[in-house]
Amino acid sequence: MAALVVFVVFLVGIVLSVPIAVSMILGSITPIFLMEAGGSIPQLINNTFGGANSSPILAVPLFILGGVIMAEGGISKKLFNFFAYFVGRLPGGLPCAVILTCLFYGAISGSGPATTAAVGSMCIPFLVSLGYDRQWSAGLVAVAGGLGVIIPPSIPFVLYSLATNVSAGNLFLAGVIPGILIGLFLMIYAVIYCVRKGEDRVRINAKMEELYTLGLGKVFLDSVWALLCPVIILGGIYSGAFTPTEAACISVFYALIVSLFIYRSITLKDILPFLCNAVKTYGGLAFVLAFATAFGRVLTLTRANREVAKFITTNFHTSFSVLTILVLIFLVLGMVMDTGPAIVILGPVLLPAVQELGVNEVHFGVILVCCLSIGLATPPFGLDLFVAGNLAEEPPMSVAKKALPFIIAFLLALALIVYIQPISTLLVDLFGV
Repeated sequence: MAALVVFVVFLVGIVLSVPIAVSMILGSITPIFLMEAGGSIPQLINNTFGGANSSPILAVPLFILGGVIMAEGGISKKLFNFFAYFVGRLPGGLPCAVILTCLFYGAISGSGPATTAAVGSMCIPFLVSLGYDRQWSAGLVAVAGGLGVIIPPSIPFVLYSLATNVSAGNLFLAGVIPGILIGLFLMIYAVIYCVRKGEDRVRINAKMEELYTLGLGKVFLDSVWALLCPVIILGGIYSGAFTPTEAACISVFYALIVSLFIYRSITLKDILPFLCNAVKTYGGLAFVLAFATAFGRVLTLTRANREVAKFITTNFHTSFSVLTILVLIFLVLGMVMDTGPAIVILGPVLLPAVQELGVNEVHFGVILVCCLSIGLATPPFGLDLFVAGNLAEEPPMSVAKKALPFIIAFLLALALIVYIQPISTLLVDLFGV
């Protein structure tokens, strides 16, 4: 009964638009006052402060700050030029170059909205200038920006690791193949669209000639420092040189050195606004993470986790059936709930149940993050839709209509990821920590 009270109060708070952190606290204290279950108020306070006082949690704001610096440092344009040099003259080549840029930029920022903003601010006007539909271009970037939370290092994977104690390094490895697969499906649709609708090859070839006059050497030297960032971060983690938290710190210093002294795209006076931007982005999430620890403790004391596990294992007898239902639930939640809070709430509650049905803990994390990343580009609250719509100066719902075929392509790739576990676990089995 106490477990049911926790969930009911929490869900009522969400429905009434109460902030998620406040809804978790209300759900946590209600059984304490009404039923003397779920611990005590001092325990709740201690658990909240304990959730905030964690070294691994430092990886989240540091990755956010590194992404902000890279975005303001103009890294996305250099990456785009590199990929466009190789595929720009192919049918649908420039839209594919945008997807590749989002794919690779995700390995720098770890955030969907950051990827959408950094890549979209440059690529949407560029595509429009070459004759591509404005809303379609915005829809492309909105959906491809979701790759930023799948390709490592990923902030949602860090949050899932904090919530479930699953290795962040293994989660980073597990996101590589799914991220590439989703990017491939998006590119297939982009090529089909461009072939069917046609492209202004005259303008495209003229732009490509400007790029080719720079030469491959110049383009590569301009982009090599951006290309090296994920190599250094991930290489250091898997070689054992540093932990994911230390990698996040290194990413900040690397971004500063590259942007200040190599690209010279920012100045020292820009650093304070970057810090303020990162703090604003992380501030709300920090409260959620702190309160999520207390919320999780109350769920444990009220046996809510066991009740959820019992319900799932009683009503579903195969991993296929439970994953199908959960994917549908995650897709709906992704439309109305932010990725970070959804992960820290759902991860620890559902993981024990799906593990009883034979679902790998890393595979489940990949499924959860992939499903929620689609929500970034789906109405009514898809953040990437609003970012891309603002950049394109188009209504988010108009962008959403053009983004729908890209979302379908994403879902097709998701189906393969969900039901073919080795897509997520192959690299972990080979190189996992």
